[in-house]
Amino acid sequence: MQALIVSNVLLWVAVLSLLVVVIALSRQIGILYERIAPMGALMLDSGPKVGDAAPVFVLPTLDGAELQLGAPAPRSTLLFFLSPTCPVCKKLLPILKSVKKAEGERLEIVLASDGDAAQHRDFRRRAELGAFPYVLSAELGMRYQVGKLPYAVLVDEAGRVRAKGLVNSREQLDSLFAAHELGVASVQDYLGSSRMAKEQA
Repeated sequence: MQALIVSNVLLWVAVLSLLVVVIALSRQIGILYERIAPMGALMLDSGPKVGDAAPVFVLPTLDGAELQLGAPAPRSTLLFFLSPTCPVCKKLLPILKSVKKAEGERLEIVLASDGDAAQHRDFRRRAELGAFPYVLSAELGMRYQVGKLPYAVLVDEAGRVRAKGLVNSREQLDSLFAAHELGVASVQDYLGSSRMAKEQA
């Protein structure tokens, strides 16, 4: 009988010890969550800088119409660089469609790439991207120094680059709009300056 009582007490001690460990771990996870900053679009330090005038282009779309990019316009423009062979680009297409639906009155989304026009027309048809202006220009990508895809550049109504970066998720795409609204080059810049201000206070 005494062995049964001892084993019961030891089991309760073990259960209570595990409970303390779980509480300590959840507290540590909460602290880590507060310390880790949200990941914004990765801004590569090349091409026109945030705040600079965007390069002006007049390019034909896949539909044959002329489209002016970089000049002052009634709406902001999101240049989204993609490729028919980029799986991450394809993953972001439904997100672009929802952004267009929600922000269409104040934002024009332009798809940009280079290469064979027939391949891009086929890709556009299969992905149901007819609502987006779609331009092919190697020079456009070179002027913005696009090295990896998908890449996005937000140009405001005045024709100035407001945010840019490599975008692999909805959060990174949203971070471009957040950076523009906060008046900073990137979300990382904003978080860094906030952290420095807290440390100095």
